[in-house]
Amino acid sequence: MKKICIIILVLLSKLISAQGINDTSVFVPMASVSFSVQIPGGDMAKRFGVNSNIAGHFSIKTRSNWILCVEGYYLFGNSIKESGILDSLKSSNGEIINEYGEYANIILSERGFYIGANLGKIIPVWGPNLNSGIILSAGAGLLQHKIRFDVEGNNVPSLQGDYAKGYDRLTNGLAAKVFIGYLYLGKNKLKNFTAGFEFYQAWTKCRRDFNFDTRQKDNRQRNDLLYSFKIGWVVPFNTRTPDKFYTH
Repeated sequence: MKKICIIILVLLSKLISAQGINDTSVFVPMASVSFSVQIPGGDMAKRFGVNSNIAGHFSIKTRSNWILCVEGYYLFGNSIKESGILDSLKSSNGEIINEYGEYANIILSERGFYIGANLGKIIPVWGPNLNSGIILSAGAGLLQHKIRFDVEGNNVPSLQGDYAKGYDRLTNGLAAKVFIGYLYLGKNKLKNFTAGFEFYQAWTKCRRDFNFDTRQKDNRQRNDLLYSFKIGWVVPFNTRTPDKFYTH
């Protein structure tokens, strides 16, 4: 009986030593890229329609499944709802004339960014290992957005250089965000992903000293909201088999 117990213990120790990221909770630095579709709300919905963003993230997952993350997002979209911004530049027939006396071709779009940090927790359910599962996280950072003017031929002096700043509605401020989603981490470093829903609330103001179209400074406090669906590709930097078996 004693020999059988020794054999069982030896076999168990070999099994445990062979376990890797599939069945242990490990320390993992990770880089990821993501794409999101965002629906604006609050004051942001009065200015923009649906937009997209691409982002880069660097995260550290601890053995206790906490995640620390720093991230940067680039926002872009083509739906501008705020009307009348360029009305003061239009002629009597409703067109903007370029420096050659021709009708100008101007495209308005949305540009912006978010930079911040967040803290999250993995709940290891519905996953192949203790490193995968539901993620709950919250964070804070800076949200900025503006209206971009693309002028074909760059031949409208009123929208060149610093003059464009009088119309672009540059806005930024403190933002808070929450995320609920799922993280999958397996043995294959190329087959790891995250997906979920993200919500932003930002308290922003226009940062331009003067808006040329309204002929005044905009001092209003804004409440900008974004509702997002995000998918991302994750690259873990260290998924080597740990020296010991760590329980979660």
